[in-house]
Amino acid sequence: MTETPNLVAFTPERLEKVKEIIARYPEGRQKSALLPVLHVAQEQWGWLSSEVMDYVASILSLEPVEVYEVATFYTMYHLEPVGKHVIEYCRTGPCCLMGGEDIYGYLKQKLGVEPGETTKDGLFTVKEVECLAACGWGPVFQIREKYYMNLTRERVDEIIDELSK
Repeated sequence: MTETPNLVAFTPERLEKVKEIIARYPEGRQKSALLPVLHVAQEQWGWLSSEVMDYVASILSLEPVEVYEVATFYTMYHLEPVGKHVIEYCRTGPCCLMGGEDIYGYLKQKLGVEPGETTKDGLFTVKEVECLAACGWGPVFQIREKYYMNLTRERVDEIIDELSK
């Protein structure tokens, strides 16, 4: 693991965590640690700027483009600043057939944002994503690791009110 002088740096605790992650993989296979290391980076900075991705590349002895191509592929990584709560909602057929269009329209109206935007108070960012693998329980959205299923307008109100506290 190489470390370069940089304005971007993991906290000592997170750097230890990164070292533990890298140690799980055989010598010369540090690229295998990329996804979990990006999660650690996003925990610290809230999103992955090009400077953060360059830093991760230097730690893993990778070319920056190798990090960019992974970070841009997965919707779980945020490439721009996001709100405290990122609402990722499924826009695939099954959720839409179960009323998703109405629910997501209501959510956007309630928050006053379009997909990819953050509310003025910085609390919520709304992101469209592909299938969340909960097709039988749509419409569905995810906030961090928690799924919210069988959504109704009333349930959306409850969720937003609870998270706004």
